[in-house]
Amino acid sequence: MMSLDMRPFFARPVVAMGASPDSANIWVQIVPFVIILGIFYFIILLPMKKKQQKVQEFLDALKVNDRIVTTGGIFGTVTRLDDKRVQIQIADKVRIDVARASIGGYQGQEPVQEPAGARDD
Repeated sequence: MMSLDMRPFFARPVVAMGASPDSANIWVQIVPFVIILGIFYFIILLPMKKKQQKVQEFLDALKVNDRIVTTGGIFGTVTRLDDKRVQIQIADKVRIDVARASIGGYQGQEPVQEPAGARDD
């Protein structure tokens, strides 16, 4: 008896001469995945990594008497630095401790970090 392939023409596997169907099929599946990973890396991960590096360099460069703004919008002058905390003076004889990571930038300049309420989640 003659077996008929009932699949439409476009659904039949296409195999180049001399190539096994398995090797062609693997590359057809892997190449789009690799392309998507490359796009993801260059569009999302690389810019995020550069921004984090810029923020870390800013935080490492902080020194006493820098006029800063926190991500919460508090303006002040740095009076003391620790590894994790920064003490800022916000008025005469008023000093507060904030996390080093909450420093958003220098007063009068573009913020290095996004303000606390500006994130789109």
